[in-house]
Amino acid sequence: MSVAPKRPKGPHLNAMRAFEAAARHVSFVAAADELSVTPGAISQHIKTLEDWAGTALFRRNAQGVELTAAGASLVLRFTLAFDALADATRALRNIGPEVDFHIAALPSVAQLWLPSRLSKIRAQFPQIAFSVTAMEVPPNLSRDLFDLAIFFDNPNRSPDSRPICGDDIVPVCAPGLQTHTLDFQTATLLHDQTWVGDWALWAKKTGTPIGDPQRGPKFSLYSLAVEEAKAGAGVLIGHLCLLEVALAKGSLQRASEHTCNTGHSLCAQMPDEMRRRPETDEVVALLY
Repeated sequence: MSVAPKRPKGPHLNAMRAFEAAARHVSFVAAADELSVTPGAISQHIKTLEDWAGTALFRRNAQGVELTAAGASLVLRFTLAFDALADATRALRNIGPEVDFHIAALPSVAQLWLPSRLSKIRAQFPQIAFSVTAMEVPPNLSRDLFDLAIFFDNPNRSPDSRPICGDDIVPVCAPGLQTHTLDFQTATLLHDQTWVGDWALWAKKTGTPIGDPQRGPKFSLYSLAVEEAKAGAGVLIGHLCLLEVALAKGSLQRASEHTCNTGHSLCAQMPDEMRRRPETDEVVALLY
């Protein structure tokens, strides 16, 4: 007679993944953003893990959460384990005959800056299928299956980040607006909701009076604000590296001679060298 004893079961993988992300960020909200779930789901996963372990892993308070001593003792092991799982998943993906190269980019970068460069990259690597995902927050390149991320950032933040161009800004508008008599204190100011401080930053750095820097229509995508500026709806702070085509074609023009830098750069962010595809450095070189 065969014996099939009931084996003890560990906690669900999703619960452990939720704990690792929450412990790394020391935040249920940040973990939820990373894993594309709700903070409530993170909380429930961690409660399940705490019930299974029989001990509290986080202390909850009005200011957020903090790790208990028991929770803190697990962080390194869990982080190394999920890094290893991500590496194994990446290796599994790369053994297939079809080569896929996944790029994450800020929506404005994906829509306005990347297409012309991507055509050049595809011509150089016809054997590779390049995919682009537009997202507001850079992915975790140690975990997510992206080969490259293109976002505005501090160029010195990471050794695996390559600055491509500085983030210079200046007001832009349609040629139909009378820019030589444009009064920024009364003009309609257009805004991108991602860069809500653009007008205030430009006005402060250039010493230009503009009145209320928050007045005027706001758009959830920079590309929508760009189209409104082209249509003559108002004046927009132009991030010059994103508007190369529009300025070259004349559908937009500078509305001021005063340009300033935001202190950031458009950067190509890569996985660390051990996780990087062999073509990545060549792809990044073609972005300049």
